[in-house]
Amino acid sequence: MDFSRLLQPVPRRAVFKLDDYVVWCGTMARHDDGRYYLIYSRWPKKSGHQAWVTQSEVAVAVAEDALGPYRHERVILAGAGGRAWDRDCVHNPTLLRVGKKYALYYMGNFGNGEFWDHRNHQRVGVALADHPAGPWKRFDRPVIDVTPGRFDGLMTSNPTAALRPDGKIVLMYKAVAEGPLPKGGAVICGMATADEPTGPFVKFDEPVMVNPENPWSVEDPFLWWQGDRFWALAKDFQGYFTKRGPGSVGLFDSTDGLRWKTADHPFAFETELVWEDGVRERLLNLERPQIYLEDGKPKVLFCAAANEATKTHTFNVHIPLGA
Repeated sequence: MDFSRLLQPVPRRAVFKLDDYVVWCGTMARHDDGRYYLIYSRWPKKSGHQAWVTQSEVAVAVAEDALGPYRHERVILAGAGGRAWDRDCVHNPTLLRVGKKYALYYMGNFGNGEFWDHRNHQRVGVALADHPAGPWKRFDRPVIDVTPGRFDGLMTSNPTAALRPDGKIVLMYKAVAEGPLPKGGAVICGMATADEPTGPFVKFDEPVMVNPENPWSVEDPFLWWQGDRFWALAKDFQGYFTKRGPGSVGLFDSTDGLRWKTADHPFAFETELVWEDGVRERLLNLERPQIYLEDGKPKVLFCAAANEATKTHTFNVHIPLGA
């Protein structure tokens, strides 16, 4: 697979944004009613971009076409409050359909209002529903917690999950190791498997997609099964895997979903959009990739985008994918 050759020009309508909110992560499913449901994260623009870690909530928007336009409907998950592990913030949504059920994996956290305190309390959770718009049933414990002494000893976030042909769930997640605070240690990805969407998940012993030259390796993975193997996109912090600029997105593959290698064509895309009217636009961010698959093949790539330094003018863009 040469993923970079799949990207097609983007219609101007294939953008979802809100006037008063930063719009970021987006994951989409087509339900049995024929409508398309975009599950996305948002937080108030007035709070600034870094409020993703303290004030993010997850909402649903609906369209009659995969490329939109999408219409906001309602918030479906927010901070649970009380003493919950996801008391203050929910973010990084990613959908997986298992039979008639939807599993919504996400990051949740709590904290004292300070950026790094919330960042270091991130954990991966799951909610279940019969419909992408909910209602969603959430749980009182994360499904991917930290394991002290391992590469994921400080925090876990950025989940993505797919079904193996035998029906087992394979989940990839961002991990940060223990280290000098507030940033902690290496930023890397880990793997876990389960028989059910709610777990229990068994973690794979080793991190994956390791950059031997820099401890900040990859984040924002998206995982799927196609053909005879798993594929994954991930943001390459340093450009080590893609041999392109820092922040470009790389392509990886795996036959078992646990042991990963750089794909034969490792460069997937960088921070540029080609619009349907021929205009090329260089962006500050084009990340958090999520793919809508149709008949088992990538159909639309959803990405979070920002085109100026303050990251208050943000949108989720829906990029058509060719054969």
